[in-house]
Formats: sequence, C-alpha cells, structure tokens
Amino acid sequence: MLQNKKILLGVTGGIAAYKSLSLVRLLVKNGCEVKVILTQAAQSFVTPLSFSTLSKNLVLTDNFNSKTGEWHNHVELGNWADLMLIAPASANTLAKMALGISDNLLITTYLSAKCPVFIAPAMDLDMYAHPTTQENLSKLAKHGNQIIPATEGELASGLWGQGRMAEPEDIITFIENTNRKKTQKFVGKKVLITAGPTQEPLDPVRYITNYSSGKMAYSIADVFSKEGAEVMLISGPVQISPPSQTKLISIITAKEMYEKVIQHFHSADIIVCAAAVSDYRPEVYVDNKIKKTDSFFKLNLVKNPDIAKELGQIKEDDQILVGFALETENYLENAKKKLLEKNFDLIVLNKGNQANVGMMSDTNEVDLIFKNGKTINIGLKDKKLIAQDLVDSIFDIIK
Repeated sequence: MLQNKKILLGVTGGIAAYKSLSLVRLLVKNGCEVKVILTQAAQSFVTPLSFSTLSKNLVLTDNFNSKTGEWHNHVELGNWADLMLIAPASANTLAKMALGISDNLLITTYLSAKCPVFIAPAMDLDMYAHPTTQENLSKLAKHGNQIIPATEGELASGLWGQGRMAEPEDIITFIENTNRKKTQKFVGKKVLITAGPTQEPLDPVRYITNYSSGKMAYSIADVFSKEGAEVMLISGPVQISPPSQTKLISIITAKEMYEKVIQHFHSADIIVCAAAVSDYRPEVYVDNKIKKTDSFFKLNLVKNPDIAKELGQIKEDDQILVGFALETENYLENAKKKLLEKNFDLIVLNKGNQANVGMMSDTNEVDLIFKNGKTINIGLKDKKLIAQDLVDSIFDIIK
C-alpha cells in the first residue's frame, strides 16, 4: 500500500520523538522514500544524524542553512510528498497548525502541502484533554487532516492516561487502512456469500456430504471485505477460519442454509452462491446408529430446496446474483443453461474432471459467463487470485 510513496515526516519536541526513529525504519522497510523535518524542540530529544542515517536523506531543521547558504523551499517540499506525517505532534505544533502560525520550516511546509496529512499527537494527559488542544484537533480534522488518536498508557510525567503517541506499527496500519478506504470499490455494499458443503444426517454418526473445502468462497469473502463491503458468510462445516471483518453464520444442513439465506437475502446488494449444497437428503433420519445386517442397504433420498433457483425468482432488479456450476461434460452448454434457469447475472464454471483443480485444491481454472453472453476464461490460478478476478468482474457489472 505504501510502496514507492514519498513520505515527509515532521518530528516535534517530546519524549515520543524517539519512536519516530522506528517509524522511519518501518517506512523505509515498506518501500517508502522518507524525508524528515525536525523542529528545534525535537533536537533536544533526537539528532538529525540518527534520522539521516535511517532515511538515507538529508534531515531538514530550518528554512535556511547558514553553513551552506542553501534555502530549503517549503513549497517544493510540500509538492514533493505523497503524504505528510507529523509524529509526534506536540500541543504547541497543533496550535500553530490550527492557527497558521508559520514560524518554522515544518509549519510553512504543512501550509504548502497538497498531499494528505496525518497527525499523531503526543503529550501529557492534561494537555491532551485540555479543551484548547481538543478544539485544535477538531479544527485540523475539519480541514481534512487525519488524526491518529493518542493511546492510553504510562506517560513521561509518571502519570497514567491518554496522551501517548500511537506505536509506529499502528501508525502505518492507520495510514494504510485510511488510504484503502479511499480506493475500496464496495464501500456501503452488503454481500451475502454461501460457502462450504452441507451435511445431511442419516443417523447420529453418519451423513451425506461432498468434497467442498470452502476455499473459493472464503477467498471471495476476503476480497469483498478488503474492498470495503459488509460481508456475511453462511457456511457449512469447513476446516478454515473466516476472513476478519466478516460475519459468519454456521449451518449444517441444506435446509438450515436455505432458511438463513432467505432470512438475509433481501438486505443484500450482492449474493454469491458458492456453497456446494447437497441436492438430496435421506428421507428418514434414524435416531440410533444403523446396524450392519444385510449385504445391501437401501437408502431413499428426497430432494433439497434449490436455494439458488429460488433466489433467482425473488431477486430484485438492483440485486446481483452470482452462481457456480461444477460440470464434467458439455461445460459451457450446461453452465449457460443453469445461468438462464436460475436468473444469474454471472456464473462461474468449474470443470470438475481436470488436473490441479476442484473442491479440495488450492488452485482452479474457471470460466466467467455473463448474462449478456460474454465469457472470460481464467487460466490455472490460486483461488485467492481467481476471487479477485471475480470480484472485479462483479464491479464491472455494477458500473
């Protein structure tokens, strides 16, 4: 996310300035080019040499270098940066930024910057809680700056409370998450995904199921979540953990999946039917374990609800319904037939009798078939990459 970004780091006076050395190291490790501005007060805590060593760039401390006669152009600095970060930001610097008091290189550069600005305040708890400081933070936020909240902990004064600068790792995560939200394709969208197999019990110790691992559906959920969608997974039993930031509803049988899907269907903008739902279930469930007696055992099966077909019948015009087809013959013909019968906007065709593909595999090769007749072949790939291709195609449908 931060790879190849030009970061201008402003460091102000405060004991937290030592953390900014680690921050520079992490930014460089993430592929950033970093330039550092130290205020005069910051130099009481850290040295320009330390920052120049880590950033591999000259550290700037004033508008004018009296030794070399060089003028440090704050306008050029502000235009150079892709992102400006002030960490730590003291109460004094926050006040100057809020009021536009440009009496040092850091503030003049801030006032010239056209890039996003992130501010990580650090000070004693009473200073941080003071109404003036809070008003300045509020004013800076209204001007479009991103405030990285101070955390609670032991302070330099020996007191315990809010005012500690966020840890360097957390600052980078905050920046990445903020930048990601600006480019996410599915912010505000609700996505419902069915996943995994279902299990149809025969007796207390046996059931009918299939080989579905849930890997494809869970990868799709992960991509949608990273793209800002609110994701709900309705999943049969699998051996993998759900992606973070997704809501998981666990089910066992096809009937349970049907009930949960119908319950949540109308609140979803996008529905992806990726589960391998059992087509049939035993006609009779036996309360006790079935004993082995005769050479043959007759099992009567009844049909389960066709969840995808029913959704196709009740879906609204503004909903997008995506289905999956696993075929072993007449691939395209059977998949296109299913797309029409179930009123899908898009169907993903799996070819179940090819090498290195299938339910248990980490890789797959699929065709994306659209309602308008367009077909895209996606060659052999990791399922996580196929999930990204599928989500991108769904975005194209929305557009």
